[in-house]
Amino acid sequence: MLSPQFIKSVKGVIPSERYFDDAIARLAYGTDASFYRLVPKLVLRVETELEVISLIKLAYQHRVAITFRAAGTSLSGQAVTDSILIVLGENWQQREVRGLGEQIRLQPGVIGTDANTVLRKFQRKIGPDPASINSCKIGGIIANNASGMCCGTAQNSFQTLAGMRLVLFDGTVLDSEDAASVTAFRQSHASLLAALSHLAEQTKANTALTAKIRHKYRLKNTTGFSLNALTEFTDPIDILLHLMVGSEGCLGFISSVTLNTVPDYPNRATALLVFPNIEQCCEAVRLLKQQPVAAVELLDRRSLSSIEQKAGMPAWIKQLSYSASALLIETTAASATGLQQQIQQINTALQGYALEQKVEFSTDPKIYNQLWAIRKGTFPAVGAVRETGTTVIIEDVTFPVEKLAQGVSRLQQLFAQYQYNEAIIFGHALEGNLHFVFSQSFEQPQEVKRYAAFMQAVTQLVAVEFNGSLKAEHGTGRNMAPFVELEWGSDAYQLMWQIKQLLDPQSLLNPDVVLSHNKQIHLQNLKPLPATNSLVDKCIECGFCESVCPSRKLTLTPRQRIVIQREITSLNRTGANKQRVKQLTKAYEYQGNDSCAACGMCQTACPVGINTGDLTRQLRATNNRRWQGLTKLMASQFRLMAQAARYGLSLGNTLPKILPFWHQAMPSAYYMQANQHNNTTQLTDELTPIIYLASCTGRVMGPMATSQDKRSLIEVMQSLLAKAGYQLILAEGIDSQCCGMPFHSKGQFAAAEQKQQQLEQWLLKVSDKGSLPILSDSSPCSLTLKAKLDARLKLYDSVDFLADFVLPKLQLTKLLTPVALHLTCSASQLNQADKLKLLVAACTEQRVIPEGISCCGFAGDKGFVLPELNASALDNLKPQVAACIQGVSSSRSCEIGLSRHSGIDYQHIAYLLDSCAK
Repeated sequence: MLSPQFIKSVKGVIPSERYFDDAIARLAYGTDASFYRLVPKLVLRVETELEVISLIKLAYQHRVAITFRAAGTSLSGQAVTDSILIVLGENWQQREVRGLGEQIRLQPGVIGTDANTVLRKFQRKIGPDPASINSCKIGGIIANNASGMCCGTAQNSFQTLAGMRLVLFDGTVLDSEDAASVTAFRQSHASLLAALSHLAEQTKANTALTAKIRHKYRLKNTTGFSLNALTEFTDPIDILLHLMVGSEGCLGFISSVTLNTVPDYPNRATALLVFPNIEQCCEAVRLLKQQPVAAVELLDRRSLSSIEQKAGMPAWIKQLSYSASALLIETTAASATGLQQQIQQINTALQGYALEQKVEFSTDPKIYNQLWAIRKGTFPAVGAVRETGTTVIIEDVTFPVEKLAQGVSRLQQLFAQYQYNEAIIFGHALEGNLHFVFSQSFEQPQEVKRYAAFMQAVTQLVAVEFNGSLKAEHGTGRNMAPFVELEWGSDAYQLMWQIKQLLDPQSLLNPDVVLSHNKQIHLQNLKPLPATNSLVDKCIECGFCESVCPSRKLTLTPRQRIVIQREITSLNRTGANKQRVKQLTKAYEYQGNDSCAACGMCQTACPVGINTGDLTRQLRATNNRRWQGLTKLMASQFRLMAQAARYGLSLGNTLPKILPFWHQAMPSAYYMQANQHNNTTQLTDELTPIIYLASCTGRVMGPMATSQDKRSLIEVMQSLLAKAGYQLILAEGIDSQCCGMPFHSKGQFAAAEQKQQQLEQWLLKVSDKGSLPILSDSSPCSLTLKAKLDARLKLYDSVDFLADFVLPKLQLTKLLTPVALHLTCSASQLNQADKLKLLVAACTEQRVIPEGISCCGFAGDKGFVLPELNASALDNLKPQVAACIQGVSSSRSCEIGLSRHSGIDYQHIAYLLDSCAK
């Protein structure tokens, strides 16, 4: 139990909105991407270094263990605890590019891919390139010494470190790039630095240990602490900084880090070579290590088989021999000429091999993206087909490259011996780094015993027989803590404990991670993954979804929603702890259900394609069952409902001061004029006719009162398309039409289907059974209707139509001012990002796309009834668009929230095009 005095002191440091001690938050945050689960006693979201310092001091004062977490995408159990979990908040986003991108200083909350986005214009990137780079944060990248497919051992976190700001166990801050800080630290911590220097001298004097360290780091290795810090540096400050790399939060807190960047060449080519057996495949790897290659990925036959049924995969994959193995090879260069020279050099080196199949080097993005889809699809393929209730385990070992073929064969033998028949192998072949993936149940004791025996065999094989590393890039965590001594030997193991004692004397910083006296720690606190709903049962809790979720700063993320639902289902199934079920269910109403935007962005980031919004809608359907009759009545009287909405907007704009929820960005009411309706008998010979499916939001909502362009979207769209030679037909009956999305989002599926069927019949009628094309002016409506209408109907979303058919026919005068672009979640899922960027670029040279906003959180009507969701999702929008005087989007409801929280007027992209078109 936590002492009352400790709790009181913590509450004096962390405000109540970032202090979580309730059951639902502790369970939700108790999950990371590993197959372990511990429920913390307390979760604290920190926003400043001063808060971290205060918490570390309190932890040491009261002898309370603490664990730091960034994104929680780590795989080895290093970010879970049953004590105090300290989670990075949203304020750790600062980044500073130095020179022409040669260096970048980053706070630990910056997502890896965002750092690379900043560096892209310099044709530079950070060295580490983990598979989770779109979700993981710099703090975790450094703390785990992350690497990836391209960086190898030369460009990982350890090797590219240029500077660091850190907090030690006593609350002391050291900034290696601040001379005053370094000088003060040398004085205040002279004994610590002397002890580190002494350990380095002892290590270097031990020739056998030094040789082992050099061998281990010739390979990819993240097992244990970074002992090469003691052999590669003499200044104890440098030793300390590099010990922090890969320390997994066990030695201190990293406040910021400066990295030397690496080239990000613009020219790339990729090939896929399939060899008849693993021996020839690995022999080719040794040749490729001497060639100008950026990445060489190995895939065994099972990994190829795992994706052979996926759409877009080459048909010949199914015909490969049982023993076939493949290499995915990529080469990059600064120039197109240099790239072709490199391709020729690589091909010459490999020309003696007989191949089963070959995809020649290609610079075509469609081809090389398909080849990479083969590699990237292997892990999720296993996750998607595993038996419900089992977890997916991805292990991460390194064999010396000269023994790679033997290592693969021996691993495959172990799979057969322990009956992991679905296990696949793939990996970063240049470094001998292999990942193997298998599914595992922990529900029965005999399954845990099978796993334990298998891991004993694997560790003996890799660490002892082949003198490899048990963790190449995933970090030691709890998973390999019992085997650190096996891999490193007694001298190195005791050296690591000495380092731990120096930098964490009371072992309160992430105890039992990296080093543990508990030899069974890897078999304890195993995470249950019980079935809860077929829509989400394939979730592997990796956390990739979290960075794109609009509610992540307000309530729960998709991963956390699934965790809670699994717990509720499990408790209901056993009938145990009914009070806890009641508690979780009640809390979930707001945190899980009401505050879910159900936007589907989680599906775009999920490796197994889960849309947690589908689960939310299904739960809403159950909760809202009593309203089905009323909802169907509202659907049948949709024209009257739209009219009522107009009256409401008119009233609100007339009496805004007496309505506390009203704000400046609220739309005006739009009343269509009778002469705006037309039909196919009113066509002109000069213009090409198109049926106009104007969304209900565009038919009801006009611009906000302060908009410079006060025309409705319907008027603007008609004007713009006429300039390109098209006539929009706004046919009779449009007032009653709806795509069904407002009903579907609330789980009212019958009403949604009713509206879609009605819309389909109306469109067939007004388009002469599909002979005329149809234009939808709202991306959310287009996404809702995608693949759901009669195949004869040719439905175009406005973004696609404007980019493909209208833009080439316009003469545009570019603006001299920057324009903000919001990519709506529906536009993203319709793959319209490039087209929206193209449309904006046609109108201005200065395009601003704010970072960290994937969905605005307005979610249809959520912006009206749950405004805090919209506010949370857009809390960092305003400063990013401060230089803009207008913004564009493709959804009228989204534009309300965007305008409110940015201070500028957001309108449909058609407004911008029409204003620039002659």
